Amino acid sequence: MSSETILETQGLTKEFKGFVAVNQVDLKVRRGDIHALIGPNGAGKTTFFNLLTKFIAPTRGKILYQGSDITHEKPAQTARRGIVRSFQISAVFPHMTVLENVRAALQRRLGTSFHFWKPERSLHPLHERALQLLREVDLQDFASELTVNLPYGRKRALELATTMALEPQLMLLDEPTQGMGHEDVSRVTQLIKKASEGRTILMVEHNMNVVSSIADRITVLQRGTVIADGPYAEVSRNPQVIEAYMGSTEAELQGAH
Repeated sequence: MSSETILETQGLTKEFKGFVAVNQVDLKVRRGDIHALIGPNGAGKTTFFNLLTKFIAPTRGKILYQGSDITHEKPAQTARRGIVRSFQISAVFPHMTVLENVRAALQRRLGTSFHFWKPERSLHPLHERALQLLREVDLQDFASELTVNLPYGRKRALELATTMALEPQLMLLDEPTQGMGHEDVSRVTQLIKKASEGRTILMVEHNMNVVSSIADRITVLQRGTVIADGPYAEVSRNPQVIEAYMGSTEAELQGAH
């Protein structure tokens, strides 16, 4: 594995009772890239993410991270290496404030999550870092707001901040703009671009506007198999990709800027 490649899968395969959800996937993610994984529903994108984060074990194949074979590691070991996944469903504590959510993530990073008996003042050193992260995702004005009261797009921004608090080297973003209005999509897209500074992002995303505007490289899955891989301009002209997105014309794919 070259030093430019942070994550690589070799022949990664997952079968469920005869059904092949992920089929011989070879993928290389370059360090510092925003790499998008796209494909129609049922293409195997979520299963592939579940393999990377060890929620399920592969039937065959390898996962290499920074040159080490992590195929059979436990999820916690993989997370400690700096691979952090953000979920489709907003994974924040609704009845804590926005600031408390980020502080809790920072505590987890320090390994003091369960020190409930510690005095409140012991958390003060984390306070400034938490505020800094909120500024990075434009949530500084919401610091004392209960998370449950945040609009959906702002909740996703908070989830991004809590993910960044864990100081990941590789962020796996699962449908980061799903269910959002146009304004929120634009905001979160810019936040992802900002979050990518100094780290690598692999994201599953349906919105072609998002993909075309920020992805350095795109891998297209169909029925668990890679049908295209490369920059957006190249992939969007691929006849197999156009056909895979049934109802999508070449003009629609290319006009998603």
